[in-house]
Amino acid sequence: MTEELRERKDIDKADQWDLSSLFADDAAWENGLAGIDPLIADAAAYQGKLRDAETIRRYFDAEERLDMAMSDVFAYSFLRRSEDMRDGRAQDMYARAYAKYVEMSTAVSFAAPEILALPEEKLKEIAEADVLADYHYAMVKLVRQKPHTLTAPEERVLSTLGEVLGAPKNIAENLQNADLTFDPVKDQDGREREVAGSNYILLESSKDRVLREQAFRSFYRGYRKHINTFAAAYAGAVKGAVAEASLRHYASSREMASLGEDVPPAVYDNLIEAVHRNMPLMYRYVALRKKILGVDELHYYDLYAPLSAAPEKRYSYDEAKSLVLEAVRPLGEDYVSRVRQGFADRWVDVYPNRGKEGGAYSESTYHSNPFIMANFTGTLDSVSTIAHEMGHSMHSWLSNHAQKPQDAEYTLFVAEVASTVNENLLAENLLEKAKTPEEKMSILNQYLEGFKGTVYRQTMFAEFEKEAHEAAERGESLSAGKLSDIYRKLVAEYFGPELVIDDEVALEWARIPHFYRPFYVYKYATSYSAAVALSEGILAEYRKGRAGLENAAAARYLRFLSLGGSMDPLDELSIAGVDFSTPEPVDRALKKFGRVLDMAEKLAGERQ
Repeated sequence: MTEELRERKDIDKADQWDLSSLFADDAAWENGLAGIDPLIADAAAYQGKLRDAETIRRYFDAEERLDMAMSDVFAYSFLRRSEDMRDGRAQDMYARAYAKYVEMSTAVSFAAPEILALPEEKLKEIAEADVLADYHYAMVKLVRQKPHTLTAPEERVLSTLGEVLGAPKNIAENLQNADLTFDPVKDQDGREREVAGSNYILLESSKDRVLREQAFRSFYRGYRKHINTFAAAYAGAVKGAVAEASLRHYASSREMASLGEDVPPAVYDNLIEAVHRNMPLMYRYVALRKKILGVDELHYYDLYAPLSAAPEKRYSYDEAKSLVLEAVRPLGEDYVSRVRQGFADRWVDVYPNRGKEGGAYSESTYHSNPFIMANFTGTLDSVSTIAHEMGHSMHSWLSNHAQKPQDAEYTLFVAEVASTVNENLLAENLLEKAKTPEEKMSILNQYLEGFKGTVYRQTMFAEFEKEAHEAAERGESLSAGKLSDIYRKLVAEYFGPELVIDDEVALEWARIPHFYRPFYVYKYATSYSAAVALSEGILAEYRKGRAGLENAAAARYLRFLSLGGSMDPLDELSIAGVDFSTPEPVDRALKKFGRVLDMAEKLAGERQ
């Protein structure tokens, strides 16, 4: 008997997201796409005229109208494509939206170099003009980019290459989500099971070790067949980033990514150094996992296996919603009510279906409610994912409702804080309610996996990116063999001597889509570290009977969520109560990992 994914048409509409806050349907989207052209013309008409504050203000207003309309058009096509990557119409819509985005970027590429070409004193006078008060922070950020902004013709050339530079990511996504197929496998009872990107982690989380191993071998057998294509795609993405950094006079692509978000590059280095100092904790966790599972050798396909011997608890989606609502109660009734409304208004696309993009994400625009793509399978991890993505969505909703459009979009550096605060609130709530040792171990397992997957593993990814980009900057080729060698070495370093490094492990880099957004993944680790401190502070006050704005830690955090992108990210986190000018937040988070690990080791000893 084969366990198959359903087709999308067989999924209840109540469990699919409602995109009508963007466009009523595809026909309305077509009208929205057509409406972009006059907005592009309005903004482009200012070329050669940006010499005074009043004109610059009118241009910024025109550009903002264009940005918001383009954001709606692009988001709708992106969401539609995610529903079923095999859908030719959705793929066409996305391609047309992407092309229009590049056209828009090209049309307005004159603005930054034209403004920054003004004399220094004139530029300073304009930046402080009352008429530009609504765009003050935008002007501050623009002036910072002066050393890295090219001439208008050069910026135009770069903009026209936007679609080409995005091609490696699109190639990898289409290969991964639409074209890549995997051999079905059999579990320990001989039943045939389908293997797909959307259910791979679910299979790897099974108690059935035969199934885990077979799925692991099948999955990477599929990737091995196309590994040179994945390597070529990733090398193209890296070289594109390296070339742009050089053209913009940055020392490296990593510096471009960091300074582009006003984050000192030292934060990246501090993270890696702090995690390396705490490697022994991860080695302890790997050893504990080997001990609890009772295996002679711990393989990569054992890293997601549940540590509780009890049958894995399954949750309905309704139960998941209730657990999330209960977990976020420390943030106050206003927050809880908005989350409840988000569930009722179908922000979430709940279940996996054939062709659906794997993983999960939250997407929103200034005009629309947020949208959550999930692949809910009833596991505790699936419940945690709903909490995680709802954190993103609430961050977007609060920012969009508190800030003007130009200041609403938060930076990627702070993007994972809200999501991981929600995850930690959920884990702590479940731990408090656990009634049996097995239930407690299951939750500790989930908690430990959060640290493993979000701090250690994402930092490992960050080192992989760092090495790959530095190799390209030295002029070295990024062949499949070279990338796999880097990755194998890092897995061995991060997981320690108790883990058997199967040959397939070296190929895992090919399935990480975030590598196509250079130097993004380290932000998961820094955000998780911040979230540990924030959630612990919020819960300490909540346990004294204080919630929402009456909870000082929660009040600071809710203010942070409403800041959007209105100030530098490290300043926003400072308001929330976290200082990333030092490695201290990462060290503090990993001390918490040690305490959770102590609890798991003690419980494991008591069960023997």
